[in-house]
Amino acid sequence: MNTALLSALREIETDKGIPFDTIKGVLEESLLAAYLNREGADEEARVDLDPETGDLRVMRDGEDITPADFTRIAAQVMRQTFYQRLNEVHNEQLLEEYGERMGDVVTGIVQQAHRRMTLVDLGRVEAILPASEQVPNERYENGQRLKVYLLEIREGGRGPSLTVSRRHEGLLRNLFELEVPEIYDGLVEIRAVAREAGLRSKVAVWSNQAGVDPVGACVGPRGSRVRAVVSELRNEKIDIIQWDPEPARFIAKALSPARVREVYLDEDERQAEVIVPDDQLSLAIGREGQNARLAVKLTDWKIDIKPESQATEYEDEEEDWEPDEDSTMHRCRAVLSNGRRCANMALPGSLFCGIPSHQAQAAEFEGMVEGRGSDE
Repeated sequence: MNTALLSALREIETDKGIPFDTIKGVLEESLLAAYLNREGADEEARVDLDPETGDLRVMRDGEDITPADFTRIAAQVMRQTFYQRLNEVHNEQLLEEYGERMGDVVTGIVQQAHRRMTLVDLGRVEAILPASEQVPNERYENGQRLKVYLLEIREGGRGPSLTVSRRHEGLLRNLFELEVPEIYDGLVEIRAVAREAGLRSKVAVWSNQAGVDPVGACVGPRGSRVRAVVSELRNEKIDIIQWDPEPARFIAKALSPARVREVYLDEDERQAEVIVPDDQLSLAIGREGQNARLAVKLTDWKIDIKPESQATEYEDEEEDWEPDEDSTMHRCRAVLSNGRRCANMALPGSLFCGIPSHQAQAAEFEGMVEGRGSDE
């Protein structure tokens, strides 16, 4: 009975997480290759390892044809080719396993913490957290448990190289999925994320189920769910807003906590002019422009923020503006909720701009014109 061989194989099974049957198969293949290189080897032979005793035999049609020096051959193979082939199999399994999990969030343990590069033990593989994927104000310590985003896996000479991230917006998305059952079940959907890692993020959510409040679901009872995400991200501030299919309303919400008066859209350029009360201007822009930057990333619209006083002066100057006779440019005739006239240019062939509510006014206006014509 070769108990030493079985113990060695079982230890490999535990350390590398490779099934025993796979290890057994790799050893049998390696030994068979070594046997077939011998002069006078039987081409129909196979090598069998008895999983109960650890005995190795060369067999053909049920007959034992094991060479007398096969133990020496086995020892040589174990030293030279078996472990190399086993590492190849292990790397192939890691590539397959983690290749399918890119974009997931996993928990690891910090092994070596450096600003240039931190190593994180994920169990079966060690991952690299490079400086470019670290959060500037975070500090990592050896032995610390850390959630990371699986960013990239590459096949290298010494095995797969796995890169993880703490900066990627996917980390924020996945943390909410872990904490919010409604997101996991598909009742609530994260439509957009804008993140400045370690500082502040904005998350736009939408409900796919009538009666489900998407913002409330993400906040959780007494803020418990969002608090868990904030804690994992080391107190990164998170604004949760409701996504809106109407761009003007979505842009206004994206600039929260600032209050917005009006939003004028240029849909061709995907540019919005936002009017805010004078006392809300600094809040809308945010410290060093952060709130405005995040709103731009979240909505994918260019946003120009103006105080109400400046916008009022502009409207007063433009109120009596009319195009030259040869000009095709007209100012939109829509009247806003505050009684002012829309500052957008009308669409070609129309007296109104492209904002849906202003197009509704256009339909009413055309109906009135047609009615007058029929009365005449």
